[in-house]
Amino acid sequence: MRMKLRIALATILSLLVASCGGSESDSSQTNGTPADNDSQVTVTTQRKAVLNLSIQTDKACYRPGETITFTANGNMPNGVTVRYLKAGNVVETETVRGSTWTWTAPLSDFTGYLAEVITTEGNVESILGTVGIDVSSDWTRFPRYGFVATFDDSKTDAVIKEEMAFLNRCHINGIQFYDWHYKHHWPLGGTRGGLLDNYTDIANRNIVTSVVRRYIDVQHQLGMKAMFYNLCYGALNDYAADGVSGEWLMYKQPGHGDIDQLVLSSAWKSNILLANPANTAWQQYLAERNDDVYASFDFDGYHIDQVGDRGTVYDYNGNRLNLPKGFGSFITAMKAAHPQKRLVMNAVASYGASQIAQTGSVDFLYNELWDSESRFEDLLTVRQANSAYSNNKLQTVFAAYMNYNKSSQKGTFNTPGVLLADATMFAIGGAHLELGDGHMLCHEYFPNSNLQMSEELRQGIVRYYDFLVAYENLLRGGGEEVVCDIASGNKGVSINAWPPQQGKVTAYCRKAATGQIIHLLNYRQANSLSWRDMDGTMPAPQEVTGLPLSVKITSAVKRVWVASPDALAGAPLELSFAQKNGVVTFTLPSLKYWSMIVIES
Repeated sequence: MRMKLRIALATILSLLVASCGGSESDSSQTNGTPADNDSQVTVTTQRKAVLNLSIQTDKACYRPGETITFTANGNMPNGVTVRYLKAGNVVETETVRGSTWTWTAPLSDFTGYLAEVITTEGNVESILGTVGIDVSSDWTRFPRYGFVATFDDSKTDAVIKEEMAFLNRCHINGIQFYDWHYKHHWPLGGTRGGLLDNYTDIANRNIVTSVVRRYIDVQHQLGMKAMFYNLCYGALNDYAADGVSGEWLMYKQPGHGDIDQLVLSSAWKSNILLANPANTAWQQYLAERNDDVYASFDFDGYHIDQVGDRGTVYDYNGNRLNLPKGFGSFITAMKAAHPQKRLVMNAVASYGASQIAQTGSVDFLYNELWDSESRFEDLLTVRQANSAYSNNKLQTVFAAYMNYNKSSQKGTFNTPGVLLADATMFAIGGAHLELGDGHMLCHEYFPNSNLQMSEELRQGIVRYYDFLVAYENLLRGGGEEVVCDIASGNKGVSINAWPPQQGKVTAYCRKAATGQIIHLLNYRQANSLSWRDMDGTMPAPQEVTGLPLSVKITSAVKRVWVASPDALAGAPLELSFAQKNGVVTFTLPSLKYWSMIVIES
């Protein structure tokens, strides 16, 4: 049977051919359910992107049932409509008067929402602004990790609040405190009950204890969690004076004559000598130092670092060490010492990743990516491996440094390179450690702030993080990875299945309970297939508009919609479609970097 259905506007809404910057455009939409699998649905309601409001929430994430406070900056008409959507479906609508209002978070835990502010005239809806909302009682279910790395007198209360306000706007819910500590083997500046007001870190930078404490306080007010950074095996050259035994260290040769160490600049405090992470006396010693840290600061957990594969190394007695196994032993000991605190450990170039994940004691997986994992396709390989190591229980955060070759000089990030990397990471179910205290990461030494974000990139980043939050259940909520059968009706636009190819649009697909999710990623103008964009030369993709698509799908389709951080600030757009002989056809309004198509069956 063929049926043609014309259905008026219901509850869902949408995304149009509009850029994040707020240029106007329109499209049509409605909502309908075909009676069988040979059908047609036509969308009629027009939507226009105005985007003249900047909307923010008072916290980065919320507990179920918690009150959410919204603030809109810009030209806020009196009596606008606010819709709250979950995975593209409206769950509540209200009329708002004034630039500040509240909403009670639904009781469904670990759920992302999008709030959109609209006005309506006839059958035309104008979207004024959007914001994502994460309702999660545990931040590690959908970690969005940021950092702070400078703690000197320049960090006044006003500066701290301004920095954290931007991270809050991007929904960053966990913060790594990088190089906040006095010594690797004695992280506290002073002693428990006798803290120093000021001390120096490994690079002899000034650290102000009250600044560290103030960062934690402000982050907690915003619903963020604070993780202190330290190596799992670092000791400075005065280790013996602080009670560390040479028998706990790691050696390059049998006979304990050559301590393994990181050689640093002579202007720094010391080289970093490396301990054996599996040595139980060392583990007990560092757990006691962490006792001091937790007693002195309200940190929520320990971000454990390493420095990658050290080659062949030995313990004091000449036994060859298995470092990844030692990492697992160290993590287990830290969890036993402080079971209520959170743990995450860096897997440098995936070194030790399986042993880290299989402890069952880390809260998400963190991969610092280097040349061996520099291609877009490597991102999915790492994320899939992490999922396998953790039995699909733990999320992945990529520590991935953009425009690395530019990091030695002042400049700005290349917006297309950053957004294409984020689009790929987010589409495949990962997150990106990149945002911090006033700057974005371009280097493994987090205080390096040589590259800054342009205003265009800042706006784009906000849109991308709103999207990551609003659709977290579709992006990071599991589902079966599949190869979808999708074809372009435009001879100038070729679509290939993962992995990415230059000159083409790549489809990465998942099958969820409600249907199929298709991510289209635009590499048509990409000058390389490296996410790193080392020299900052990745060109912006040319936007494709009005792209005819066909997808083979055997089940009856009731709805097709699309959302993109590159258009209408991430709001969903319902599409007209036809289904005949197991093929669904529709037209994608736009594709710039990334569009997510959802086909509901």
